[in-house]
Amino acid sequence: EIHVKEPIEKEVNPRLLPGELLLCEASTVCKYVQEDGSSRGTYGKLVCTNFKISFLDDDSASDDNEPQFKNKIVGENDITLQCVDQIYGVYDEKKKLLTGQLRKYPEKLIIYCKDLRVFNFCLRYTKEEEVKRIVSGIVHHSQTPKLLKRLFLFSYASAAPNNTDGRNQTVMFETLEDWRDELERTKGNVKYKVVTTNEGYRVSEKLPLYFVVPICISEESILKYEGRGIPIWCWSCHNGAALLKMSAFPKEQDDITSQMQKAFLDGIYKTISKPPYELLKTDDLSSSLPSLQDIQTAYTRFKQLFLIDNSTDFWATDVKWFSLLESTNWLEIIRRVLKKAIEVAECLEIQHTNVLLIEESATDLCCVISSLVQVMMDSYSRTKSGFQSLIQKEWVIGGHGFLDRCNHLHKSEKEEAPVFLLLLNCVWQLVQQYPPAFEFTETYLTVLSDSLYVPIFSTFFFNSQHQRDTNKNGESLKTQSGPFRFLTVWDWSVQFDSKAQAFLNNPLYAEKPKPDKSQRKTARFKHQRQLSLPLTQAKPSTKRGFFREETDHLIKNILGKRIGKFINSSDEPPNSLREFYDSWHSKPVDYHGLLLPRIDGPEIKVWAQRYLRWIPEAQLHGGGTIATAAKILDLMEEVQSLQVKMDEEHSQAVSGDVHSVPMLRNSARLSSLFPFALLQRQSVKPALPTSTWKDLEDEDDLVKRDDEFVDLSGDML
Repeated sequence: EIHVKEPIEKEVNPRLLPGELLLCEASTVCKYVQEDGSSRGTYGKLVCTNFKISFLDDDSASDDNEPQFKNKIVGENDITLQCVDQIYGVYDEKKKLLTGQLRKYPEKLIIYCKDLRVFNFCLRYTKEEEVKRIVSGIVHHSQTPKLLKRLFLFSYASAAPNNTDGRNQTVMFETLEDWRDELERTKGNVKYKVVTTNEGYRVSEKLPLYFVVPICISEESILKYEGRGIPIWCWSCHNGAALLKMSAFPKEQDDITSQMQKAFLDGIYKTISKPPYELLKTDDLSSSLPSLQDIQTAYTRFKQLFLIDNSTDFWATDVKWFSLLESTNWLEIIRRVLKKAIEVAECLEIQHTNVLLIEESATDLCCVISSLVQVMMDSYSRTKSGFQSLIQKEWVIGGHGFLDRCNHLHKSEKEEAPVFLLLLNCVWQLVQQYPPAFEFTETYLTVLSDSLYVPIFSTFFFNSQHQRDTNKNGESLKTQSGPFRFLTVWDWSVQFDSKAQAFLNNPLYAEKPKPDKSQRKTARFKHQRQLSLPLTQAKPSTKRGFFREETDHLIKNILGKRIGKFINSSDEPPNSLREFYDSWHSKPVDYHGLLLPRIDGPEIKVWAQRYLRWIPEAQLHGGGTIATAAKILDLMEEVQSLQVKMDEEHSQAVSGDVHSVPMLRNSARLSSLFPFALLQRQSVKPALPTSTWKDLEDEDDLVKRDDEFVDLSGDML
């Protein structure tokens, strides 16, 4: 079933960014979706530029049907070249992966994206020459290895006017002052110092220009092994204990070198274990956490659950959802990482011990754990500007290899691993467990994950500060010689207008109260505590937290019986850690103090907004958390207007962010995966195939077993 609209009087042309060039195009291409064996589609033009693949139909020419949460850079039918995951061609109803040179051209094209969108294009009615050009162009520009300077990042930086919003409050950690301010903020400047030893990158190209080390570490020690074996400061706790990281020495060395390195390390450990420094605990993350290869394998399996071609496939996998989800091991990895962060927090908070995280390069799992610990222990990192500054400090300046780990250049799949996505998944668990503690929303985390694949920002497209600095110089298209002016992803005005940016801010954020003890006690949201049984989702109760005996009894029952294990390992955690975890969860939450994630049983959930937003069958229209948020926002608006009437003088100060979410009116018409899925754009009704119903009817046991999972699957969807 093909819906062909009246021919367009004027031809639709792609909207090109500065520096963007049209490379190839094909007309009479049908973009379609499959439902229960039949297809619905729209004809249009498929184009490929040096920035994106784009489908243009007559809707592209009008602004009437524009989504209200719109990305100004990447449209609904745009796929950046870096966002393309895999491309399949369909030959005689058989799918084949397309790479390199093609001898035969397919009649259908399926593009799987890294943000989990799936595009189906029918080329059956397209001219043969155009099919050859568009298919080979798309495959070549999105799948073959390329040079760094060929990234669109450089074309855009040399052509775009530099007129960005200068109100960005994110600390970039590119100057000595930024590091000194951070030391002062965390009161770490008594025992730690910023060093300039790496100016000109004379120590190592992997290290940033400026970093912080214990005061007792000499410049000579830093220079000796190119920064390896040196404890680098991440953050200081309120009690003086500090979180440190270290790049390990290579394991395969000759005996003499190994002995020298061991003697060097022993000297370093002795120096930083003496007063005024706290006791030191070392943690080799390469042995205590999954390998990068394990993480990549788990995520590859996990994302396959959401790359759905058609509704029949969705309902076929729905019956086996829990076993398929468990077999990926992705949620288990998230659980293990969160457990490790709790262990580190316990050492810092309770034992007053310095923790030194060790990893081969100290730029992968070290970044994940150090960031998580700071989000859990430092309320500043739970504000929007604080979280962005944290990402700058630990990841961008800290030297995480975004270029290799995201495989932006298609150089080597061996280096690819979703390490930054792992962090965002872990932070999302905290955001959905303790919403009032965060100034940003899950929508913020989702668009941040999407920004990994938008090559107009330099933030996620270099392996190190050195690589960025050395590639900054180039010829401008305006015939002026000079350094490139790269954009930072933290300037959200580049991607979203002010109305759309409102969705990134949490209107229910519990701002830090003034230091008045009587106020602080009453400001806690005790009812936000959530307990859930192993196989059901808890329904938030307005009474929770007031009936302490009942709550404590539930905690003991659930923790005692829940699937017989704390996280996933057969080894029970140390008693002190278990006591720390139980003790914290038995008290009311202070949203500006320490936050510990709940990691027992089904507390670790699927990030529905990111992974299910493109699947119509997974959406609840007029339901989900957005319906609750809409009601609360209506109430807040009412309170606000009363406040304005009562006190005109304070009206401006009070009205702050609450006009925040302009679209939440008429919540019955919104999808549970709002703002990415809107009801008016969904014309597909979920229908369970007859064969699946028949299977369910034949197996009464399966029906009963599925009923036990209903609440939890509703949460996941």
